[in-house]
Amino acid sequence: MSLLLELAGNKAKARAAAKELTVAQLENLIAGFNNALEKLKEEEAALQAEKAQKSALAEEIATLIAKSGLTMEEVSLLSAPKAGAMKGKTVEPKYRLVVDGQTYEWTGRGRTPKVFQEYFNSGKSRESVEIK
Repeated sequence: MSLLLELAGNKAKARAAAKELTVAQLENLIAGFNNALEKLKEEEAALQAEKAQKSALAEEIATLIAKSGLTMEEVSLLSAPKAGAMKGKTVEPKYRLVVDGQTYEWTGRGRTPKVFQEYFNSGKSRESVEIK
């Protein structure tokens, strides 16, 4: 890629490099560059059209907001996605177990803590440690 950039920036070097190619190779190279140029022009035109469409939509939305009597701040507050009901909130423990004078609590969610798993493996039920 750096060779292409060097040749594009220096006509003398480009001519010298072209002397190493046959006429057919040079025509093929020029055709490839012309195709690449056309494709880039099409992509740029599509980007410009998309920008123009977004700009028109933004103007239309601004007009609707102005007609409604709302401010942009009010619209952003009203249209902001609501946070999940449980996001950031702690869950009350559902199970409590006292072992050797130490109290362990578990919400019943996620992986079962070792203390509770050992308790359940000994044949005791979850209901026996459930907080009522």
